[in-house]
Amino acid sequence: MKMMIMSSQISKAARKIHNLRHYSANNSSVDPFAAHPSHHHLAAIESKSQLLKSYTVTPPIKPWPQKLYPKRLVSIITQQQNLDLALQIFYHAGKYHPGFEHNYETYHSIIHKLSRARAFEPVEILLSQLQKSGIKCGENLFIDVLRNYGLASRPKDSLRTFLRIDDFGVTKSVRSLNTLLNVMIQNRKYELVHALFKNSRRKFNITPNVFTCNILLKAFCKKGDIEGALKVLDEMPAMGMVPNVVTYTTILGAYVSKGDMLGAKKMFDQILDRGWTPDATTYTILMDGFCKQGRLVDAVKVMDDMEDNKVDPNDVTYGVMIEAFCKAKKTGEALNLLDDMIEKKYMPTSALCCRLIDALCEDGKVEDACDLWKKLLRKNCTPDNAISSTLIHWLCKKGKIWEARKLFDEFEKSSIPSVLTYNTLIGGMCEMGELCEAGRLWDDMVEKGCVPNAFTYNMLIKGFCKGGSAKEGVKILEEMLDKRCLPNKTTYSVLLTGLCESGYEAEVMKVLDMDTSGELIDSDVWQLLGNKFGSNVSKKRNAMQPKV
Repeated sequence: MKMMIMSSQISKAARKIHNLRHYSANNSSVDPFAAHPSHHHLAAIESKSQLLKSYTVTPPIKPWPQKLYPKRLVSIITQQQNLDLALQIFYHAGKYHPGFEHNYETYHSIIHKLSRARAFEPVEILLSQLQKSGIKCGENLFIDVLRNYGLASRPKDSLRTFLRIDDFGVTKSVRSLNTLLNVMIQNRKYELVHALFKNSRRKFNITPNVFTCNILLKAFCKKGDIEGALKVLDEMPAMGMVPNVVTYTTILGAYVSKGDMLGAKKMFDQILDRGWTPDATTYTILMDGFCKQGRLVDAVKVMDDMEDNKVDPNDVTYGVMIEAFCKAKKTGEALNLLDDMIEKKYMPTSALCCRLIDALCEDGKVEDACDLWKKLLRKNCTPDNAISSTLIHWLCKKGKIWEARKLFDEFEKSSIPSVLTYNTLIGGMCEMGELCEAGRLWDDMVEKGCVPNAFTYNMLIKGFCKGGSAKEGVKILEEMLDKRCLPNKTTYSVLLTGLCESGYEAEVMKVLDMDTSGELIDSDVWQLLGNKFGSNVSKKRNAMQPKV
């Protein structure tokens, strides 16, 4: 049957070839392309632009708007998450949308998006196209580009962008100069800041303002040259500029960084002498300086003055003082400040909460730490995995493992426990010999897609060894290897020690074979095994020695 079908297909193909040859022989003078229906359409096209217009180009997104204005395109580009697609949309609009022309705003939107994402190669191409287009530009576009070059640790490109602003018919202002100076400070080009400032009038025709001077002061302070900063401060009136609170705060911060609290206090007093009210930043920097020197009484006095002058502390102020109180083991004061912070709608950082929980528990105030955790929950400052695992650690350490389990269950209602949180509780359960509960937690962890790591396996192995079931530890190691989780020195040390103490020589040899690298068993463990099992272990060690 198959042969008959194939024969039929071959016959048809042969007839087609014969007909084609017959057509070619009798129509050798006829151009087959000229005979095609599309010939007359193509022949009427005189130029490449006409050819392009004769075809419909598929837009990069669907639906593509029928009417497109620059403002609409800016909105589409801004909302687009995919950079490549955003660029395709930009080019498609300019090349193929009837009657559409790019303007400054459309160029600014795509260049801003690309430069923020550090896609500088297409940015440079777009800038060249913008320059050739003759479109009237604004300074903001260049400020964005040189700032983003700075964030990408490319200060030379920031400087190059600044210098070419004039090429686009845009007059550089003090705003772009100030942005450039800040970029130089971010990238520790302090000498360049001074050079640019000195040449700002002569080379760039830009008159510095008080913000420019403050940036210059910051550069001197960052490189530890307080004398240079003070000299600028003295010269500011001659330049027609009046120093402000930021000016003095910058120098105050430099004194604090050097540990010179007398100099810092002198600058602070000068602010008051001028009749100005220091802001929260000024007070906080001074308080931080006193705290770092252990002068908590002086820091508290500054905070009291702050309150008397009706300056509200900010989240950084609270953080500095809470950290200082914790360090001084004054946990009651730290807790009161955190309460005040939360009441004023400031969100404490995870690190700050962990620090306070540690301090409270070290001070024996585990119940207060639990109350703090519950308060965070009530005040919509949901404790994260770091805060919860810190408290679980302390509850387990104090033997309160079921309270830790209860807290874990409460946390799980509103958050997804991380491997750290699971590990902390599993470790606590293993330490207390609650291996069944540790196993249940393990199952829950795996079921919810949280992958156990070496620490998780090590805690279970340690728990079984401690409970006299070291052989179960071997099964866990086998599963660990099967799941491609790499054991470490702790894994082998804990398991081999447990097997050795139980006298399981066969299992010891089996585990030694599992260490294919021969590098994960330290000398103390080898000595322990050698003392217990003698020559067999020595032979095994010698056999593995070349691998070491």
